[in-house]
Amino acid sequence: MLVHVMSTHTAAITELAKNCLYPRPHLDGEEWQAVARKKKDEQPGFGARLAALRKAAGYTQQELAQELGVSRRMVAYYEGETEHPPAALLPGLATALRTTTDELLGATPLRRRAAKADSRLARRMQQIERMNPKEKR
Repeated sequence: MLVHVMSTHTAAITELAKNCLYPRPHLDGEEWQAVARKKKDEQPGFGARLAALRKAAGYTQQELAQELGVSRRMVAYYEGETEHPPAALLPGLATALRTTTDELLGATPLRRRAAKADSRLARRMQQIERMNPKEKR
């Protein structure tokens, strides 16, 4: 009886492994290359989209970090291979980068934007205008 139960469990586990969504370590070279090609062909991840949108908006990582109230290291982390973006920061990111959360998450394709060469200068001028007269000196 015990042997029958163990063989049934082994068969069930084997069937689950066949349907596994994740690549298994025993894949041969060609199968691993196919998995790598598939990942390469997919659309860019959250981090790549965030970096592209940040650059298009004319922000440095430090400037975006200050805008969001996080450290520059956190912005760099989010621009890395982050698959799960911080939900609490999405609205702030979208507002700062003048985009939508759908674009950030990849639900809609990135729109082509004309690069503004002076966007950093314009932001700095706005900051100066908001300063009180004593700080401007």
